[in-house]
Order: sequence, then C-alpha cells, then structure tokens
Amino acid sequence: MDWRSEWKPLALIIAAFLAFYFFPFESLRFGGPFIEALALAQWYAREHVILCLIPAFFIAGAIAVFINQASVMKYLGPGANKILSYGVASISGSILAVCSCTILPLFAGIYRMGAGLGPATAFLYSGPAINVLAIILTAQILGLELGIARAVGAIIFSIFIGLLMHLIFLKEEKAKTQMVMPDTEVKRPLWQTGLYFATMILILVFANWGKPEESSGIWYFIYSNKWIITGIAAAGLGFILIKWFKLQWIPIVLTAIIVAAMALIFPDMPIISFSTGVIGLSLITCRRSDETGEWFSQTWGFAKQILPLLFAGVLVAGLLLGRPDSEGLIPSHWISNLVGGNSFGANLFASVVGAFMYFATLTEVPILQGLIGNGMGKGPALALLLAGPALSLPNMLVIRSVIGTKKTSVFVCLVIIMATISGIIYGNLF
Repeated sequence: MDWRSEWKPLALIIAAFLAFYFFPFESLRFGGPFIEALALAQWYAREHVILCLIPAFFIAGAIAVFINQASVMKYLGPGANKILSYGVASISGSILAVCSCTILPLFAGIYRMGAGLGPATAFLYSGPAINVLAIILTAQILGLELGIARAVGAIIFSIFIGLLMHLIFLKEEKAKTQMVMPDTEVKRPLWQTGLYFATMILILVFANWGKPEESSGIWYFIYSNKWIITGIAAAGLGFILIKWFKLQWIPIVLTAIIVAAMALIFPDMPIISFSTGVIGLSLITCRRSDETGEWFSQTWGFAKQILPLLFAGVLVAGLLLGRPDSEGLIPSHWISNLVGGNSFGANLFASVVGAFMYFATLTEVPILQGLIGNGMGKGPALALLLAGPALSLPNMLVIRSVIGTKKTSVFVCLVIIMATISGIIYGNLF
C-alpha cells in the first residue's frame, strides 16, 4: 500500500474520532438536538469504535484475503444448498452477538467474496437480532412471552428475509451462480485458518462482553474474567502470526510486552492496552508486501469506507431522536403516544422508529421497559424489538454502499413490514 496517498483520509478519520471521543460536550451551557447529536457520536466513539469496529474490520480484511472465494461460493453462494447456506449464515451471525453497526464489515467481507444476497442478508440480520444474551434479558425484564416471541421471530426473520431477497433479485443471483472461480493455491490447512479466525472472533466477543444484572453465575464469571480471556486470545493470535504466517517474532513479542505494561499501569482502563495492541499490529503489518500486508490493506479499505458513513448516520440519528432519556428534534412523548394499543399504525410506527434509531447491544430492553411503562402496547413492543437491533440509520448508509440503493431499500422495507405484521399477530394473541 502506498501510504503517501492514504495519509489524508487516515488523518481526517483519526481527527474526527478524537474530537468525538474527548470533546467536553457535557460542560456546555446549552443543549438541544444539536448537542444530542454530538453527544451520541461521542458515546459511539467511546463505546463502539475501538473494541467493536476495529476488530470487525480486521476480521473483514482477513475474510477478503485468507478465505478462498470458491469456498464462500460453495457454502454461501446463490447456488449453494439452501438449508446449508442459510443455516450457516444465521448461526454464524448469531454467535457473534454484535450490534447493527459492528456486523457491517463482516457482511461486506462475505458479500464481496461471492456470498449470495440471501445468505448474506440472513447473516446481516441474524448478528444483531439473534443475540442470546439480549433474548434472555428480554424474557427476564419484559416477560417470558415476549422473550420467546423475540427469539422465534428473529430466527424466522433471518431466514425468511434472506429467501425473499434472493427471490426478488433472482436474475442477478443467477448471474452469480455462473461465475467461474479460479483455482487458488491453498497456503495452509483449513484448521489453521479456522484457528486464526477463531482467535479474532474471541477477541471481538469477549472484549465487548456486557455486565449481567446478577453478580454471580456463569455470565458474571465470564464478565469478571473477560480481559484475561481476551488477552489469551490475543496471545494465541500472535503465536499464529509468528508460526503460520511467518511474521518476525521480535516486533510481536515487543508489542505484547508493551500491551502487558499498559495493562499493569492502567488496570482500570483496558481500552488503553487494547488500543496499544491494535496500533502495534497495524504497524507490524502495514508495510509488508506479503499476504499480511494485504490483510491490513483490506482492513484499512473497510475502515475508510464504513467509518465516515457510520459517524454521519449516528449524528443524524442523534439529531432526530436523541439519546435514551434525552430529546432530539422528535419529542419522546410523541413516540410514547403513538405506540399505544395494537393498531396497524402503532405497530408500523414502532417498526419504523426502531429501524432508524440506533440501539447498542442490550440497550433496547431498558428503553422498551420505559416505553411499556408509558403505555406502549405488546405488539408494538415486539415490532420494535424485531426491527430495532437489526437496523439503524448508520447501518442503512453502509449497507447502501455495499449492495446499492435498491437492494438496501428492499431489505429495510422487508424488515419493517415483517416486524409490523409480527407485532399485530402477537398483540392479538397476547
């Protein structure tokens, strides 16, 4: 990669990120929707970019470089066995348990490698929607019936929406099946590549493991030790890069020592040691001309494409809807008044608001708890749960850059329509 042509966009992204991260919005003497937009962007920069998006970018870059395109076509392509392809897409997406923005680099990676539109959109929906922790939390706080309805609805949605996307754009998908994949040399066994991806996925999952309500049990044990698990996974990744990817061991070991030192110096700020590791890995790989250099190049390409769109979308979402317990241009009491009962309009409105509002993982449950306390009906509650976590305005902007305006519009409409219908059915039954 020629960094002489890339330093300007890199500098702009870093400057915007640091501005959102450190600017003292809370100290300003004026409020309103503009400040809400900036404050939401700051919250997003602090909570999601370093721990969520950056690992996802590295995984997406690895998909583009180290996953054989013929394999993607075999298991996720438009001509693959439907049970296999949609099963793999929905299960692999749900294992990640990430928010609607973190799933985007991974979706872009598999789609560009030849995955069919149907399996790719099933993966895109299942990642944020089929979140085991969120479903358990929904059942605990909002009731078992709603938790079960959310789980069943999300699983059916991921497959059904994928199948509909495949059928609606069948002509283009048929053209994909006629692609002739070139034979590529396999440089390492499949199990080695699998372990390489597993370490990165473990880093992504456990670095973002949320604190459970209970202070005991397996979930709390994992939360208490999440940085130890993340560190073990990072050490495994370093070993793999030295052993199987032939990187020099001195810079990797030196990076590990610096990361460990940062963890000891700043034990209450793990994001510092995590950022140190990211910077070290980037410096090690960015100037190489082999496959690891291409890995970083692809990672940077995803970041350059996706991050500006995400921040623009977060700013607009904050301007219109504000943050939880805060006001944007659209007053929150309007929303509360419009989602009462189980009418078609209430369910449709809940689906649309859910689709455009940004929900971080697990935050939809306390937000819904407050709305239900203010009179929200059971049907609209389910509609928002099925549309909200899987979509957001920032999410839509990035999807459009990957699959185009027409396919994005159809995907968003399908999610809203199905969430609305599901809400009406559930509201009538319960």
